[in-house]
Amino acid sequence: MSHVSEGAVPDPRAAPQFAAHPHSTAQPRLTEAGRMILMTMIARVADGLPLAASMQENEQSGRNLQEYQNQAKQLFRKLTEHSPTRCTLETGLLMFHYLIDRGVCYLVLCEGNYSKKMAYAFLDDLQAEFSELYIKKVTTVSRPYVFIEFDTYIQKLKKTYSDSWSRRKLGSINSELHDVQRIMVTNIEEVLQRGEALSALNTKASNLSSLSKKYQQDAKELNSRSRFTKAAATGICLFMVMLYFWWL
Repeated sequence: MSHVSEGAVPDPRAAPQFAAHPHSTAQPRLTEAGRMILMTMIARVADGLPLAASMQENEQSGRNLQEYQNQAKQLFRKLTEHSPTRCTLETGLLMFHYLIDRGVCYLVLCEGNYSKKMAYAFLDDLQAEFSELYIKKVTTVSRPYVFIEFDTYIQKLKKTYSDSWSRRKLGSINSELHDVQRIMVTNIEEVLQRGEALSALNTKASNLSSLSKKYQQDAKELNSRSRFTKAAATGICLFMVMLYFWWL
């Protein structure tokens, strides 16, 4: 578990660093949640300002998370009010999952094999607590990571999701919470390298959906016309036969 030293004032220009407990001599043991939920970040959608963050230390996760943190910051700057409210982005073997609510983006970085349903349940819990505590202040702050104390709750929530019994319980409770298969999945490199806002991807997805519906509607109209033409041809043939016999 990550800790923030008492009395320490985080540098507002940089992401918070979470050091091991100063009195601990043993190597920190990585829990399943630590292996699965590697990083959590919260940002304001309007300008991408980071509001809070929590991540595993490098020696715990076995990864350098700086690269992923930079990707997350770039992603925040591309979000707009028209971006998908839920989206999954592939980054190598890992996955970003995010949720947008009331102008705030809640994002987690997880192992690729971590349950998407659990990831979004985690984000829902995160959003509910953060909104209750800070949502009224979000539009007024100007310094990054101003809600750094929220890391305490994030770590507590991670612990809840690390317990095997809790995971089974949460999985059962939230089994019908979201249709996660319908959440858009894309590649973060494509979004960042193309310089394309997620709102554009959402627009393309909506356009494809509209085209599909239009195609289905056109197909129905063509089928209806075809049936009408066949019925009319049959009616004309019957009329001609009846007229022929009538003149005989």
